[in-house]
Amino acid sequence: MPVPGLTTPVPVPGLSSSVPPIDSYAFLSDTHTGALVGADGTVDWFCVPHFEGDAVFARLLDRRVGGAFTLAVDGCAEPVRRYLPGTLVLETVYHATGGSAVGQDFLAVRAGDAAQPFRAGMLLVRRLTVRQGSVRVRAEVTPRTGYGAHAVEWHRDGDRWVAADAGLGLRSTLPFRVDGATMRAEAVLHEGQTVDVLLDYGAGPAEAVDSAELLAQSCRTWREWSDRADYTGHGSDQVRHSATVLRGLSFDETGALLAAPTAALPEEIGGVRNWDYRFTWHRDAALLLLALFRLGHAEEGRRYLRFLLTTCAGAGADLPPLVGIHGATGEERVLDHLDGYAGSRPVRVGNEAAHQVQFDTYGHVLDAALSYQQLTGELTGAQWRVLRRHVDTMAARWREPDHGIWEIRGPRRHYVNSKVMAWVCLDRGIRLADLLGDGDAPVDRWRTNRDAVHAEVIARGYDTGIDSFVLAYDSTQLDASLLRIPLVGFLPGDDPRVVATIDRVRRDLAVAPALIRRYAIDDGLPGEEGAFLLCSFELVSALVLAGRRDEAGELFDRLCGYAGPLGLYAEQVDAAGTALGNYPQAFTHLALIEAALNLDGAGDRDALHAWADRSV
Repeated sequence: MPVPGLTTPVPVPGLSSSVPPIDSYAFLSDTHTGALVGADGTVDWFCVPHFEGDAVFARLLDRRVGGAFTLAVDGCAEPVRRYLPGTLVLETVYHATGGSAVGQDFLAVRAGDAAQPFRAGMLLVRRLTVRQGSVRVRAEVTPRTGYGAHAVEWHRDGDRWVAADAGLGLRSTLPFRVDGATMRAEAVLHEGQTVDVLLDYGAGPAEAVDSAELLAQSCRTWREWSDRADYTGHGSDQVRHSATVLRGLSFDETGALLAAPTAALPEEIGGVRNWDYRFTWHRDAALLLLALFRLGHAEEGRRYLRFLLTTCAGAGADLPPLVGIHGATGEERVLDHLDGYAGSRPVRVGNEAAHQVQFDTYGHVLDAALSYQQLTGELTGAQWRVLRRHVDTMAARWREPDHGIWEIRGPRRHYVNSKVMAWVCLDRGIRLADLLGDGDAPVDRWRTNRDAVHAEVIARGYDTGIDSFVLAYDSTQLDASLLRIPLVGFLPGDDPRVVATIDRVRRDLAVAPALIRRYAIDDGLPGEEGAFLLCSFELVSALVLAGRRDEAGELFDRLCGYAGPLGLYAEQVDAAGTALGNYPQAFTHLALIEAALNLDGAGDRDALHAWADRSV
């Protein structure tokens, strides 16, 4: 199945709307920061000096006061866009009244070395060439600092315009002029003419550069990376594109993976479920490592594991569920001056969930570490000592309630998924001690607690009345994280209790065919969210392990139809297919890769179950 916007150009829907659909945006990345470009040729989101920095273009969250950067061809109602294959370079074709033009938008990158494989050029490049006839081009650059709160001042510095308070520099072959806090330019261009608008940030180049050379270098860098993947199995186009998106969400300095490059995009239009996702969640760890190594990107897997274990080493009594891309977290705050996407307030930056207790985190970290050791044999003694400390913590604390994987902002509960992942932590710790020959590890105590967790989950986490595992002890509610029970080897995928749970989740949490929400309980917030795409793709994997490959394949194909015009996924969609939540969402793309790999291996049941058990 082809990926829209990747293998074929696609027209852009929704231009008549005053608020563009979330998934109509293109995502650009230099692996240091990211930008979202709307179908109207406007950069509506751009954070400097890195992913977690100030959004100097924040029109995404307020079309009145958020800054923006427009480069548009007048008289073009429906531009056609795609990513150049194997890259995050956006190509846009404009057909206007008097002619046609093609543009490329990208954040410049070049190849680095083993320590830092991608090097950011710290330069947003917008390039436009007239193919036929004549076109009128219009450009406006209006950065605003403080997430749109403050206008900037421009001044001339040689052949470059500088907005020092925003840390930006502007150079162009267009005749820009200052208009208050906005740089404006317009021109009529003729066949064969090319114009560039280059916006540098941070330590970007202060001198003139060749945009054609930057384009070629950036495409070459992306393609050399993406071509390392030799996967040709089920959903190969989607898998390769998702891997490129994940690479774009990986921070160049540390290897940290962002959940998404955006903040405060709503899980319900007009609602209050608006969170900042510009952080690294440890729950992504095992999925990311397995995806990177399976697709031939071992060095990126090593970098991420080093980042993960460095943050774990610095953790206190509780392992935080999420950290910033530099290893720290800030406080959550509300930006009252912004109206939010489509009027969805409050607009939050920072994330309070960093201070929650989520015991599933420990399981994800140890699961990633075991997979890494099985694949490379490279865990060091110092790294194992860090991990061993966290296994000890779970052995001592698994009986406590926690906040759970979905970060519900209420009292702690005995969530079944948290208990299952505590089991994973202890199980992986036992197996790592054996692999590393650590005879001093308290393996007997870990084994006793591991078996006790398993027995308790079976006794208290499964409700025979509804014939399903449940959200939490003493509850009859479901949640979609229960689909991971076979995916981590807690029970076989064809265990009758697992199969019954799969069917119950599909029935009780359905939003639309192929779509399920993550839970249906009252979480203390008004309104409700949409279908959670991660869980929908994990349903594919669970069905494969249950031996229902045909159902799983049909479901996968349906879910691929919910990608945006450029093959990108948000966190959620509603029943009508409207994208919701932060975008593009790493967890969704990771689950897509996992589902495709499981479908591809569905013919070898023994290998599939061994993989889920992490026994190979």
